[in-house]
Amino acid sequence: MATSAWKQPFHDARRFLAKNWLKLFPKVTVIGITGSFGKTNTAWAVATVLSQKAPTLQTDLNLDTVYNLPITLLKLRPKHNFLVLEMGVDHKGEMDSYLALVRPSIGVVTGITPVHSEQELLGSLERIIEEKGKLLEALPKDGWAILNWDDVHVREMAAKTKARIFRYSLADKKVDFWAEKIEVDFTGTSFLLHTNYSNNRTLRVKIGLIGRHFVHAALVATAVGLINGLSEEEIQSGLVKLRPLPGRLSLEKGPKGTLLLDDHLRANPVSTAAGLETLSELSHQGRKIAILGEMGELGEYTQEEHRKIGQKVASLGIDFLVGVGPLQKLTLEEALKNGMKKENVFWAKDITEAAQILEKIIKKGDLLYLKGSLLRHLERIIYLLQGKTVSCRINSCHFYKPCLACPKLREGI
Repeated sequence: MATSAWKQPFHDARRFLAKNWLKLFPKVTVIGITGSFGKTNTAWAVATVLSQKAPTLQTDLNLDTVYNLPITLLKLRPKHNFLVLEMGVDHKGEMDSYLALVRPSIGVVTGITPVHSEQELLGSLERIIEEKGKLLEALPKDGWAILNWDDVHVREMAAKTKARIFRYSLADKKVDFWAEKIEVDFTGTSFLLHTNYSNNRTLRVKIGLIGRHFVHAALVATAVGLINGLSEEEIQSGLVKLRPLPGRLSLEKGPKGTLLLDDHLRANPVSTAAGLETLSELSHQGRKIAILGEMGELGEYTQEEHRKIGQKVASLGIDFLVGVGPLQKLTLEEALKNGMKKENVFWAKDITEAAQILEKIIKKGDLLYLKGSLLRHLERIIYLLQGKTVSCRINSCHFYKPCLACPKLREGI
C-alpha cells in the first residue's frame, strides 16, 4: 500500500525510530507470518498460545502492515519475550522494506492464491511467490520455517530457506504436524492434533473458531509453541481461548430472526471456498443463504476464480445464492450450469438491491453467510435489513475501519 506524500516524512522517521528501538531488545523472539490468506487468525492463534508462557506483542489486527510494523515495534517493552508480526505484501519490494526493519527467526507461510496479482500490484502468481518467499530466504540457518504442506505453492517455496522446516497439513500424516477427526459446529471446531516433533504426541483440541480451515492456525500455533518450549498444557490452554474475530467467520444474531456467519472482512478464492464449506458443513434446520461480493485484486485470474466459486456453491447444497456486483454474474452463471435452481439464484448490482432481494426471501431461522472483499463493505446489507440508516451506497471504499465507525454511513457522500 502506497504512503501518501504528506505522510512519508513522518512514516520514514517512525521507521528509523522503530528499527533502532528494536535493537534494545536482542533477546525477543520474532515470528513473521505471511501468505495470501489466514494471516490474521494465524497470528492471533500464535500470540494467544505464546502468551501462556510469557508476555507477547502482536501487530494490530486492523492496521495495514506498512504502518503496522513500525508502530508495533515501538510498543516493545522489556517485559515482552515474543513478537508476532503479520507481514502482508501486495506490492513488489514491500517484504524488503519489512525485513529492513526486522528479521524474524521463525517464518510462517499460510498459503498462496492469485490475490494481488493485478499489474499495478504484484503482477502475477510467480511474483506473489517471489515476494512472500523473501521471508523464508531471510530466515537464519538455526531458525524455523513453518509451511502449509497442503498448498502446492508453499511446498515449492521450501527450497527458498536454509532454516529448519516444520510442515503442517490436514491431510498428510507424514508431515510434522497434522490433524484428523475434525468436527465443526456452532460452538467451534474439535480435532485430534498429532505431532512427530520431540516424540510423537496427540492432543485433543477444541477451539472456538468455526471452520475446519482454522485448524491450520492451531497447527502453526502448536509448532511455534513447541519450538519455544511451551508445555502441552500451555498450548492447549492457549488454543481453547481462541474465539472468532469480528467479521472473520464470527457467529452473530442476524436480521429478522436469522443467524449470520459474518465473514465480510476479506475475500479471496481460498477463504471464500473455506467459508462456503463451513456453511455447508454446519448442522442447521433452517435454510442456508450465501451472500457473496466480489473478490478483488485477482488480475488475469479474476474471471476464472469467480467462476470456480459458482461451481463450489452448487456442489455444496446451499439453498440460496445472492451475488453482489458485476463479477458475481460469473459466479451465478456457473452455479446455474452446475445444478442450482434458477429461482434460488439472485444477482444484485449493489448493496441496496441485495438488501431488497433478501428482504423478500429470508425467513426466521435461516442461516446467512456474508462474504466479500473489505473495500466492498457488504456489512451495509445487514444494516439495511436491520432498518438502520445507510446513506453511503458506493460500491468500493478505501475506509478500512467498520462502516459503523464512519460518519458517511449516515451522512452520505
